[in-house]
Amino acid sequence: MKVLVINSGSSSIKYQLLDMENEQVLCKGLLERVGIPGSVLKHKKDKQKFSVEKPIANHDEGLKLVLETITDSAMGVIENLGEINAIGHRVVHGGEKFTQSARVDEEVIQALEEHSYLAPLHNPPNIMGIKSAMKLLPGVPNVVVFDTSFHTTMPKHAYLYALPLEYYRKFKIRRYGFHGTSHRYIAVRTAELMNKPVEELKIISCHLGNGASLAAINGGESVDTSMGFTPLEGLVMGTRSGDVDPSVLVFLQEKENMAVEDVYNLLNKKSGILGLSDGFSSDMRDVEDKAAENEPVCRTAFNAYEYRIAKYIGAYAAAMNGVDAIVFTAGVGENSPMLREEICEQYLGYLGIKIDKERNDVKGDERIISTPDSKVAVFIVPTNEELMIARDTMEIVG
Repeated sequence: MKVLVINSGSSSIKYQLLDMENEQVLCKGLLERVGIPGSVLKHKKDKQKFSVEKPIANHDEGLKLVLETITDSAMGVIENLGEINAIGHRVVHGGEKFTQSARVDEEVIQALEEHSYLAPLHNPPNIMGIKSAMKLLPGVPNVVVFDTSFHTTMPKHAYLYALPLEYYRKFKIRRYGFHGTSHRYIAVRTAELMNKPVEELKIISCHLGNGASLAAINGGESVDTSMGFTPLEGLVMGTRSGDVDPSVLVFLQEKENMAVEDVYNLLNKKSGILGLSDGFSSDMRDVEDKAAENEPVCRTAFNAYEYRIAKYIGAYAAAMNGVDAIVFTAGVGENSPMLREEICEQYLGYLGIKIDKERNDVKGDERIISTPDSKVAVFIVPTNEELMIARDTMEIVG
């Protein structure tokens, strides 16, 4: 079975075509600037890279270009579209309704549209991608895989905010959590690496990228996660503040005469590492380089980033009454030996964690980086959300 995985953003379409017989990625790519001048498709098969520049007005045109590319005689990997057996879509928010992936029908699309108020920046373009796929590949089954569904196993005491319950009843205001497809993959893969059933393990998954979240995974189920009603809560991120005293926002509105959209923009686009580095950069690579040289502002920003991660790890070890494995993944987690070493050595010694510095001195490799006598195993595991989406799609369709 060949599965096309689509992640449709407001102005982008990210895709992979996988042969599920051996879970091989046949090709992948990213179409950027949909509906914006300068549209470009960056496509890769094997070690070959291609670039296609063409005006793309909307998602229908964008997906059409993707399909033309994967069947092209030079760039493509299949002879015709009939070889695509199913399509899997990443959808950010499924609310409380979707506790697992689902095959698309009119009822599912209606439910997605009804939940768009929970993710107004993400769900509408996700839905556009689904509708484009249904139009361009009629008869091919579509499956939706949600970022939130993995976290629907959280108990009420973990997901409810201490607000009047009427707001939960009226608006479903609660912690939802995100990056669920990544955290689920990490749990499954870590269990394989430890040669133990995931049901027997307590795992803390650290998805650290420009957006970042941790998940406490007990017996293969998410019992807590750092992101909340939106992806803004939790860790310090590239441009997001993470946890902050809500009274600060009221104070700034009064003192700086800020409107609601100004506060939203401040928290989501001007804070985090960018804010702490005094506007230097939102890219952790830039800040880490300066922190390694002990430049004061960037060193403090890097310390704050590590400290928040370590606090959540400690909290989740308590929430699960123990931990068997801590896993670093995503862009920063996979590629920063300095971050992993400092977090483990400065904050996690009480857990009996010992890091093998030689094994930790690597970027992007899948491996254990703790010593044999470490009481908790520490891993680097590159995440693979597309594979999880393809697996769910195959299971539901097959």
